[in-house]
Amino acid sequence: MIAVSGIEKRFIQKSGRRSDVVQAVADVSFRAPDRCIVGLLGPNGAGKTTSLRIVAGLIDADQGRVSIDDLDVKTQRAQALSRIGVLSDARGLYPRLSARENILYYARLHGMRDSDANARIRWLSAMLEMDGILDRRTEGFSQGERMKTALSRALVHDPPNILLDEPTNGLDVLSTRRLRSALRRLRDEEGKCIVFSSHIMQEVERLCDHVVLIAHGRTVAQGSIAELSRASGETDFEETFVKLAFTDAERNAP
Repeated sequence: MIAVSGIEKRFIQKSGRRSDVVQAVADVSFRAPDRCIVGLLGPNGAGKTTSLRIVAGLIDADQGRVSIDDLDVKTQRAQALSRIGVLSDARGLYPRLSARENILYYARLHGMRDSDANARIRWLSAMLEMDGILDRRTEGFSQGERMKTALSRALVHDPPNILLDEPTNGLDVLSTRRLRSALRRLRDEEGKCIVFSSHIMQEVERLCDHVVLIAHGRTVAQGSIAELSRASGETDFEETFVKLAFTDAERNAP
């Protein structure tokens, strides 16, 4: 379970001699229970990635609290972060290593024995259909192959909580469908808590049990697709999103 309460984050942006304060996250709150897929949906620049980076312990919030399985990310960082797997947008695979070697390296960083790691890699390979690429160097991998490897790397230590930052970016239709299937299996068969960010409404609509709408660094609405649609008075989810996430002035701008 992941609980986020009132997080805020500001950055100093310098341009020549001038320094400006940018409020990347102003007030984001949500809860993501076990056996649930929670989507953070918002336009580019809404604060989704910064919020996920705070949850993952990569940066500290200026205000607010994040807990993972009741462990405070700020004060109990090591214990909390051992209970999450993170798939960032950059992915950052080592190109001279094979997919197997990339995954095994991360398993060792988590303190796993090679025998346990290799057993886990076999399970992940079967779930994500990776047998044909496991022992190939990742240099030259397609986006779909990179995604599978990066996801396996994030899951090798079998974390109960998973964070994914716009995981379908650059994927073709079949790779996207396979990723959705894998995430549903992790939720339904493994009982994982999954949080992912996206600006693609169709992905969120097809996959999420709970949706958190973020705009201008704030949580502006959250609930199931049906609950959000009722709140907006719309039947089309795109219209629901636009009505709840944008002001009248933004909606009517030329």
